[in-house]
Amino acid sequence: MVDAPFQLPLAVDLGAVALFAATGAMVARQKRYDLVGAAVLALVTGLGGALLRDGIFLQAGPPAALRDGRYLAAVLAGAAAGVLFAGVLHRLRLVILVADAVGLGLYGVYGAQRAILADLPLLSAVLVGTVNAVGGGILRDVLVREEPLIFRSGQFYALAAMAGCAAFVLVDVTLAQPTPLAAGLGVAVTLALRFGSIRLGWRTGELRDEATGP
Repeated sequence: MVDAPFQLPLAVDLGAVALFAATGAMVARQKRYDLVGAAVLALVTGLGGALLRDGIFLQAGPPAALRDGRYLAAVLAGAAAGVLFAGVLHRLRLVILVADAVGLGLYGVYGAQRAILADLPLLSAVLVGTVNAVGGGILRDVLVREEPLIFRSGQFYALAAMAGCAAFVLVDVTLAQPTPLAAGLGVAVTLALRFGSIRLGWRTGELRDEATGP
């Protein structure tokens, strides 16, 4: 059971939202969408995971991201940065990659914790945490009519988030360890798998439809 809720510092939370929103706006620019398209992709990439978590899975009233206007302001700031400074952001790919991996772990753990606090089963908590971490990217890909990244074989992404959520739930609930320790371990597992996939070439394999004989 969660003994001391794990809270994301507001500055970190808003910064991550703005960063993810900027990546959504950059996709809109690549697709040559207009400002409305850029704003929509920025919104779903920046806040999509949180909106899915609160609106579909937890259903605890209006999503937290909509009750605090600073989150929408962060989306607008990220959208403006993605549209106006796409070239600069492309040159900061490594920084964005690291920030994305950290955000993946933090949002996964935070979503899993919110599910535990809502008395959902442990497997459901892992699911909610994973969706919280990767939901924005899924919505973005669907809106631009591309196959969602997490469906393709390749680098660990959703798998890294899921493993981090599972580690958090295991340590926090099953082993009854302090929540800050469990949260730190969950984020560390996500980072280890994500960076191991990037640096060491760890990959998910394709499922093949083997031909069968007569």
